[in-house]
Amino acid sequence: MLRVLFLQQLYQDFQSSHAFQDEPKALYQPVNYILELGGKRMRPLLTLLAADLFGADPTRVLPVAHAIEVFHNFTLMHDDIMDHAPLRRGYPTAHTRFGLNAGILSGDVMLIHAYQFLLGLNDPSKAQVLVEIFNEVAVEVCRGQQYDMDFEQRDDVTIDEYLYMIELKTAALLGGALQLGAFAVGAPDRDINLLKAFGRHIGVAFQLQDDILDAFGDPEKFGKKPGGDIIQQKKTFLWLKAQQLADASTRLKLQGLLNDSAISDEVKVAEVVAIFKLLEIPALAAAEKSRFETMAFECLEAVNVPKNKKEDLLALTYQLMGREH
Repeated sequence: MLRVLFLQQLYQDFQSSHAFQDEPKALYQPVNYILELGGKRMRPLLTLLAADLFGADPTRVLPVAHAIEVFHNFTLMHDDIMDHAPLRRGYPTAHTRFGLNAGILSGDVMLIHAYQFLLGLNDPSKAQVLVEIFNEVAVEVCRGQQYDMDFEQRDDVTIDEYLYMIELKTAALLGGALQLGAFAVGAPDRDINLLKAFGRHIGVAFQLQDDILDAFGDPEKFGKKPGGDIIQQKKTFLWLKAQQLADASTRLKLQGLLNDSAISDEVKVAEVVAIFKLLEIPALAAAEKSRFETMAFECLEAVNVPKNKKEDLLALTYQLMGREH
């Protein structure tokens, strides 16, 4: 993991040295604010690891890695507006602190700067394909967000639809980060596509882990109260699987719990979680997560580089999949 720590520091130094000093300050202050909130920064790290995998100097792809992170935070800024979210990573969201108009406009300028960083690779022979890959991923993220919003109004969402939605909304950007990093350093097409698939499978597994942690995570480690998805009536894998397996009376009880305004959120969450346990939903969700992990590792195994070159990427993946927060 020493190499991973080195690459993390390499990227953080790059990000710090490229803080936005442009005018007007009211436009760029929210941009710097959300970028400085931290987070795992795993997407730019994946871009650097993909370049490192093929023996390239990772400093070459730092602008591409930053493009991914700027784009990711742009989506978070606008998602927070759509979700009316007051907090992001324990701090006030950008639109809460700086105003709704600032959240919209500053998010817009982040998207534009993401393209500027993307082309900072300074390789004209790769510019068109870089933009094409980036555009494909960006559209998929937007499609995933729309599906997620559509699902809020539907009672017939299937598990397959949910998995497809999170592949677009969450996993596509992880796959894209690896794909861009590998393409930027001239990796073979077959290996680029395998890394893309690896990232997408891991991305789905990562979101399933989030679903599990939201209901069953230790609040001291998870950093927030459990059951947020339940309170917001999100149609996660856990909820959809419970609906699939429950008998008619249990399904009615689940729906009644969500619609009962007379009971507290704490009681509501506790009773829904108890039903999840009764239906063995935690084990089923863990098995589904494991299925995507297996597909991901098969893709990584097939990448044509020496096994020892994959150790850092594997170590990071195991760390992410075993996380409790």
